[in-house]
Formats: sequence, C-alpha cells, structure tokens
Amino acid sequence: MSKQPTPLQKHYAESVAPALMTSRGYKNKHQVPKLEKIVLNTGISSEADKNTIADTARDMGLIAGQKPVLNRSKKAIANFKLKPNQITGCHVTLRGESMWHFLMRLLAVALPTIRDFRGVPNKLDGQGNYTIGITDFTIFPEIVVENNKRSMGLDITFVTSAETDDEARELLKLLGMPFRRIEPTPAKTSAA
Repeated sequence: MSKQPTPLQKHYAESVAPALMTSRGYKNKHQVPKLEKIVLNTGISSEADKNTIADTARDMGLIAGQKPVLNRSKKAIANFKLKPNQITGCHVTLRGESMWHFLMRLLAVALPTIRDFRGVPNKLDGQGNYTIGITDFTIFPEIVVENNKRSMGLDITFVTSAETDDEARELLKLLGMPFRRIEPTPAKTSAA
C-alpha cells in the first residue's frame, strides 16, 4: 500500500519542479533541487534544571511531531559554566512526510501569526541552505502558552540539494516561503 503525498509534496511534483526545469534549463528531473531535510534546534541554559529540560524537550517534540535528541557538551568550558556531558539543547531532524507536514504548518499557520510579519530574511548560507530564527516558539498552535514558564527560541534550517543560493531561494520561494522584498537603495546624488 503506497502512501498518499502531502499537498505540499504534490505541489512540488506538479508545479515547482517543472517551473524550476523551465527557468533553470535542467535537462533531467534529477537535476532539480529538492528539500532534503528540515532541522529544528534550540538551546538550553547551563543553569537549567531537569524540569526545564523536560519542558523544552516536550515542546520541541510537540512542534516537530517526533522525539527530539538532547545535545550534550563534549568538554568543560569554565567561562560558560559548562561541564562535560551537560545538556546544552535539543534538536530534531525531519525528513520525508513529517518534513512536508511541518513545512506546511510553518508556512500556513505559524509564520502568519507573527505580529507585524513582513516576511523572512532573504539571506542563505552560500551552499543552498537556509536558516531562520524564531524568537518565540508560541507561534506554533501545539504550544499552550499558559503551560510555559520561559520563552524559547528556535532555529529552523532548510537543507536543500541546490548547489547555489539562487537555486535554493527559487525553490523555497516556489514552495511558498515568504521572503522579504529587497528594497532598492536610492541612488546618492552629489550636490555640486
């Protein structure tokens, strides 16, 4: 029994991939860049107690739809009050169907709830990957605000198979990523 593709997966196959083949001149469908995975990451304070760690992991699991992996320090760093093997954060890597479901919820539900939202920054990492920082994770409907004692930030990284930033930007834009428009800077006039 085969699984039904998610609406966003179907949109990628029927609209995005053909549009990229046309605009970029790809000869083979396997050249078309695709979204490989989405990584969610958050940090946990070095002074955090077991309850805070458990709450953060629970909230990350609710947002991602799967159990997070706890990040641990490898060595002691006195300036940061860090001991070896201390929990410093947690992350989740989403692939396949869960990745497409998360992307749909992010684009359709979470991002539009940000107050005074004008789009996400238009800067990629130079290798076709894109990371956005969310300062308040309560934009996700799975999080109950009354149960949270602290605010948690979240990094969301979109890893694509694109070789350049332009390819990745076009892919993400066609998938529905609301990039900010780059406003042209007015030309400076010299007063003579």
